[in-house]
Amino acid sequence: MSDSGSPRVTRLLPDAVHQEVKPGTAVVRLQTTHDRRGVLDGAWWPCSRDVTAELPALISALTEYLGPLTRVGLDAGAWDALPTRLRVDDRVIHIDSFPVGDDTILITRGDQDYFSLLVIPPHATPEAARTAMADAVRADNITRAEQILIDTGTDRVAPKT
Repeated sequence: MSDSGSPRVTRLLPDAVHQEVKPGTAVVRLQTTHDRRGVLDGAWWPCSRDVTAELPALISALTEYLGPLTRVGLDAGAWDALPTRLRVDDRVIHIDSFPVGDDTILITRGDQDYFSLLVIPPHATPEAARTAMADAVRADNITRAEQILIDTGTDRVAPKT
């Protein structure tokens, strides 16, 4: 029997966006509104540019609230190496990569339901990351990802030491 006639249940994200961060979990914030008027749906702060190490925790965290995810779109220039697919929690996630330079990640649920997250560079200071995440999740945010990073003093490239 097919479930195609069943109405889709929309799950809102939890209002408690400040939770203790445990090792191996994704640092992510998402907006919790019924409509999606803002430019971004949330923000993600990975610890490194190794997508195979970082993406599974994000996918697991998002799946808990959004249901099964099917695709991830990434900026090819922001990561060390990109596979075309990745197995996460016994599901295959397809990875699309483009040299767009837009400081975002697109997460796809189902056929066309997608979420755009600001990607905060791993080298960002905690203060800059918190500020950028807070700006990205504001329901009335109309500022693009690149400008949020500029405004918070976080360059895309790590400073030379």
